[in-house]
Amino acid sequence: MSDPILRLEDVYTNIAQYHILQGVNLEVPRGAVTMLLGRNGVGKTTTLRTIIGHWRARQGRILLDGEDITKLPTPAIARMGVGFVPEDMGIFADLTVEENMVLAAVSGPIDSARLDWVFSAFPPLKTFWKSEAGNLSGGQKQMLSIARAMVEERRLYLIDEPTKGLAPAIISTMARALKDLKDQGASVLLVEQNFAVARALGDSANVMDDGRVTWSGRMAELAGDAGLQERLMGLSLEAH
Repeated sequence: MSDPILRLEDVYTNIAQYHILQGVNLEVPRGAVTMLLGRNGVGKTTTLRTIIGHWRARQGRILLDGEDITKLPTPAIARMGVGFVPEDMGIFADLTVEENMVLAAVSGPIDSARLDWVFSAFPPLKTFWKSEAGNLSGGQKQMLSIARAMVEERRLYLIDEPTKGLAPAIISTMARALKDLKDQGASVLLVEQNFAVARALGDSANVMDDGRVTWSGRMAELAGDAGLQERLMGLSLEAH
C-alpha cells in the first residue's frame, strides 16, 4: 500500500449545479484490483470520469505515479497509459471491430501476441473482426469495449460496470478475462455492481456514499461480513 499507482486527495467534482464528489480520498495499489462499490448515484462513475479527465475536479489532486494529472486533458492522460472502459461502452458503431481496436492502440501497431490473448479471452471478436461494431450483440459490444482497453498494456485500467445487463454466460467470460488481466499484474480500478464478481476479482475495496469514500479495506473482509455489507451498501447477501 506504500506506493499506490493512483491517489485521489480530497477531490471535489461539480456537474452543473450538482456537487457530486465531496472530498474523495482513494488509493489504488500497484499490481492489484481495487473495487469501487456503493449504491447507484453515489459518485462511482463520476470518480472514474474525473480521473480520466472527462470531468474537471473543482478541488483536490489526482496523482498518477506521483505526477499531478488533475488538470490534464483526457488524451494526455490516455497517452500516460490509462485505459478507460466507460459504462456506455464508448465503441464506434460504424467502424469494424478491427478499426475500433486499431484506434485504441495509442502507442502503435497492435502486438500480435497481445491480440491473440484478446481473441482467446473474447473469441467472438475474432469471428467478427471485419464486421461493423454496431452489428454486434450487447454482450459482444461489451467484450469489444473491454478489449479496446486491453489491446495494449496500460499502467492503469479504469473499468466501469463491465457486467451490467449481461447474461450469466457473458458475465463469466468477462470475469475470466479480468482475472487474466489481474494475473498479469495489472493495476485496475473497477466499478462493479455484481457482488459475486467483485468478491472474486477484488484485492481491496472502497465503498462510496454521498460523494465520498466511507470505507476502505480488504475485499475479503467486506465479502465475509454480511453486516458490514448491509450497513455500507444496503446489501442483504448470504456470504456464500
